Amino acid sequence: MRRHISIVIPALNEAAAITRTLQRLQAMRGRGHEVIVVDGGSGDDTVARAEPLADRILHSERGRAAQMNAGAAAAMGDIVWFLHADTLAPDNGDLHVLAALADPTSLWGRFSVRLSGRHLLFRFIEAMMNLRSCLSGIATGDQGIFVRRGTFTAVGGYPRQPLMEDIALSRRLRRLGRPRCLRSRLVTSSRRWEQRGVVRTVMLMWRLRFLYMLGADPARLARQYR
Repeated sequence: MRRHISIVIPALNEAAAITRTLQRLQAMRGRGHEVIVVDGGSGDDTVARAEPLADRILHSERGRAAQMNAGAAAAMGDIVWFLHADTLAPDNGDLHVLAALADPTSLWGRFSVRLSGRHLLFRFIEAMMNLRSCLSGIATGDQGIFVRRGTFTAVGGYPRQPLMEDIALSRRLRRLGRPRCLRSRLVTSSRRWEQRGVVRTVMLMWRLRFLYMLGADPARLARQYR
């Protein structure tokens, strides 16, 4: 039986990036997979730009966890692949996902990531992100988490929290099995680092993750992140 992928993209005021992201997915739509954009109340042209390039546009409350859960609930595919609105997938990303989950014992996985910026520090950051996630079995949203739809439902989906929802989901999934760590790379925007300063952003994220591991309230961490 042929398997289908539902690519779920949460978006909020992503008019500047959403067209390029969706253009990369058109060949996959041609191979029978669906693209679902879940808008969290954008005040720009995100929805208008996404409509011609997506199979469905959904509207939900703001927040990546809520938006991705809404997309997964509407998904028709056997596999759900979560992709950020500022992330460019490889042209044959769907083939990599299908190959990774061809083994019935493989339940979920993630891509490697490449940051879009040219600064040499970005090469170190992305290398450490990819190595850390493989060793720990924890993936971030930047890495394009993909999962069997039944498995996603069984673990309760993304927890309703404003930050670290990808880490929390990974922990739930890791109890069922280790992720498939793909070498194929997504290109994700480095704007977060460039706007706030590369070293400053790295130190902030390390501190927030450490506090989260100690049990800090995600809502309080989200305020610090902003």
